[in-house]
Amino acid sequence: MIRSLIGSLRSKVAGKNVKIVFPEGNDERVVRAAARLKFEGLAEPIILGVPEEVSNLLTEFGFTDPGITVLNPNEYEGFEEMKAEFVRLRKGKVDEAQADQMLRDVNYFGVMLVQMGLAAGMVSGAIHSTADTVRPALQIIKTKPGVSRTSGVFLMNRENTEERYVFADCAINIDPNAQELAEIAVNTAETAKIFDIDPKVAMLSFSTKGSANAPQATKVSEATELAKALNPDLLIDGELQFDAAFVPATGQLKAPGSPVAGYANVFVFPDLQSGNIGYKIAQRLGMFDAIGPILQGLNKPVNDLSRGCSADDVYKLAIITAAQALDNAN
Repeated sequence: MIRSLIGSLRSKVAGKNVKIVFPEGNDERVVRAAARLKFEGLAEPIILGVPEEVSNLLTEFGFTDPGITVLNPNEYEGFEEMKAEFVRLRKGKVDEAQADQMLRDVNYFGVMLVQMGLAAGMVSGAIHSTADTVRPALQIIKTKPGVSRTSGVFLMNRENTEERYVFADCAINIDPNAQELAEIAVNTAETAKIFDIDPKVAMLSFSTKGSANAPQATKVSEATELAKALNPDLLIDGELQFDAAFVPATGQLKAPGSPVAGYANVFVFPDLQSGNIGYKIAQRLGMFDAIGPILQGLNKPVNDLSRGCSADDVYKLAIITAAQALDNAN
């Protein structure tokens, strides 16, 4: 029986009351998704905004008594406590006056709710740039031990089929070096497991096993060896062209004996340019549902939406964020 990915994730998070912050309470897509999550028992949304405005939107959508928490940063009772904690975390980089101003920004405020344990994760980006979402997370939540930087992956999914893949990094790092690329590979493999994907990682290039001699291909080959050192149990290989990574016959021809070639389900691109182009080709020509970017490597989950997202995109990314939070807790 083919399992729906979102259906499987819904089962994981249902009834767990995972608190997810939505900073963009003035966006209809966000409010509609938050209300749906609450109604279906998949999360406990915390919407940031003016309570009356959010309430009007909820009523307009038919959610007359959703019981959703709405917080206005400018009227938050615990603001002074949050401000003091923010100053402490920033260790002299901001004073109280600067902290007061920064925490009026909904993304900083939302990330602080996560950092202080008042929420388990955050979803933003419907009307904010990736930088606006990621910057507070990096400054406050920071990356996990041994991870030098966060990265952004897309879950490429065809619902109600067995086709699901993870593409990285498609959102954050413009030109990662070999060490950074190795970290991205290892982190992406761990992210894949959240989606019940047994990771087989292909480190992509325009070259397969030395078929081209260029610094760009050498970087990918070096990153592969570094990733193996970071996680010796990981099924990973590179450098591989996409056809060698994906098509069994081509993989056998171009990379005989490879544990991954022809059967990869996690694809690590050599730079942001190729990653971004690659996922959009798969989305638009391959008709895959591209869910993300899902940020990885952070101590607590904060995820970024595309500004062209739909309410359904917000809903799905929130479910993924809740699943990440539960995975962290375990």
